Amino acid sequence: MGATELLLVRHGESAGNVAANRATSSGAETIEVPARDADVELSENGTEQARALGAWLRDLPAGRTPQAVWSSPYRRASDTARTALGEAGLDLPVHLDERLRDRDLGITDTLTWAGVQARYPEEARRREWLGKFYHRPPGGESWADVALRVRAVLADLERQESHERLMVTCHDVVILVFRYVCEGLDEAGVLEIARTQGVRNAAVTRLVRTDGEWQVADYNLDTHLAESAARVTAEPSVSERDA
Repeated sequence: MGATELLLVRHGESAGNVAANRATSSGAETIEVPARDADVELSENGTEQARALGAWLRDLPAGRTPQAVWSSPYRRASDTARTALGEAGLDLPVHLDERLRDRDLGITDTLTWAGVQARYPEEARRREWLGKFYHRPPGGESWADVALRVRAVLADLERQESHERLMVTCHDVVILVFRYVCEGLDEAGVLEIARTQGVRNAAVTRLVRTDGEWQVADYNLDTHLAESAARVTAEPSVSERDA
């Protein structure tokens, strides 16, 4: 039968989100991230957001709680999953899958859009010509490349027999691409969602599969954050700092 419900969760606010927001706001060319992308940790507020997610999971009806958890191996995502599960009292292993990682940025890693324009003007012009969805920075990935990863994950979930309800902790662009694939959106449609309804940290997007077709039942649920001490944030990821 395969998985029939996915709870897609963006990781809590990270030190990288905070740094990207600071750099973009100040007009800086570089983002002072504290570690390589895979090792960036949650901020203090991000940890509180993950705990709030756990409280929300704990209060779900018995038939709605996740039966398994898959996560990006990046620390901010896996820590969000483990913190939430601990708060919820759910004894579930966290399956790490590199296909759920954030978009690779290649030579533009740790640069703001102003930095890309200043240091790689030809690449900036190429991105403006190709558009955000199809542009692949040298050594990096486009959104279309991320879609290939997401399609592979969904194919595996189609063969998932032991668990119908899964929680997936990952990154904003990955969640948006899940919507792109599952809803059959086009380039303009998914980029409009990204522009006007960016994925909030630790918010939940719920996909439900009926008669073989995935549909979005909920998007950007964050009531659990409003009911906690955590601040609601939608800061840009380092990979989408020019959104």
